[in-house]
Amino acid sequence: MKNATLRLLQPFIILHIIVVTGILGYMIIEHASLLDSLFMTTISITTVGYGEVIPLSTAGKWFTIFLLITSWGTFAFAITRITQFVVSGEINMYFKTRRLMKDIALLQNHVIICGYGRNGHQAAQILKAHQVPFLIIEKDEKLMQKKIEEGEKILHLEGDGTDDDLLKLAGIERARALITTLPVDAHNVFIVLSARGLNPTIQIISRASEPGSVAKMKKAGATNVIMPDRIGGTHMATLVSKPDVVEFIDFLSGEEGHSIHMETVAFESLPEHLKGKTLQDVMSWNKTGVNCIGIKDPAGKFVINPPEDTKVVAGMKVILLGSRQQIMQMKGNFS
Repeated sequence: MKNATLRLLQPFIILHIIVVTGILGYMIIEHASLLDSLFMTTISITTVGYGEVIPLSTAGKWFTIFLLITSWGTFAFAITRITQFVVSGEINMYFKTRRLMKDIALLQNHVIICGYGRNGHQAAQILKAHQVPFLIIEKDEKLMQKKIEEGEKILHLEGDGTDDDLLKLAGIERARALITTLPVDAHNVFIVLSARGLNPTIQIISRASEPGSVAKMKKAGATNVIMPDRIGGTHMATLVSKPDVVEFIDFLSGEEGHSIHMETVAFESLPEHLKGKTLQDVMSWNKTGVNCIGIKDPAGKFVINPPEDTKVVAGMKVILLGSRQQIMQMKGNFS
């Protein structure tokens, strides 16, 4: 971005240098006023042919010759460069990039998706349905251009997700999560390592193709590792044995279920008067219609449909199910 700005401003910077040089030259050599020096510089650079407003000494004449020759070359260079920018579309690309950088700078608590293949595209669709801000990193610009032409409005950066500078540009320090879906496990490991080093607290979800890569990715810093092929087989088999249950889960997590939310509320997020109380007290306070479907205890174990007399203690998370409006209202009550 900085290099593009410098290339765009280069001809204008050189023109300003010539103007300043002309003004200072006439002021020093001929002791002219600022206005007279500016006038002499302007008529010399533009070659309009007006007469001199100050008598020129021999040194002044030599300086004017130098200024005329230099400014002629400068104007030729500037016009050539500006024409090149317009014809090649570099100016449009420059302003497009500036708008992109502004949009990225506004992102907070967003998700970065590395790779926009089948898995990356599906993840983006689900995030979009649940109104979670996200950014795509994809090195195949033709793929992204095709998606844009198909009507998808997606914020994306072109490049390799293994590049630390690109991750910083994507706002990795401000992101809530990173999803890497590249087909090569080694590339995913590199991205996990880079992301974990740049943001120690970020949630990292990585794709794996080989079972042996799972342990390596977790060791590199991945929070969760997903094997799409294994999940796909399990999902299909479960549809045979428990079709209604699986379809309901798909409804909750898919685009059709965008109005239904499952959310977690940590002990630390509760008001002081609810900390240490029972689930019945928590769920009945300013009741919004949200249901508690489980808890995650301080040891990390999940308890489904816990008893109402279960006390909410430090380190515990309450898992809630409800509509988007109900969840937002309850979280608003807690805050």
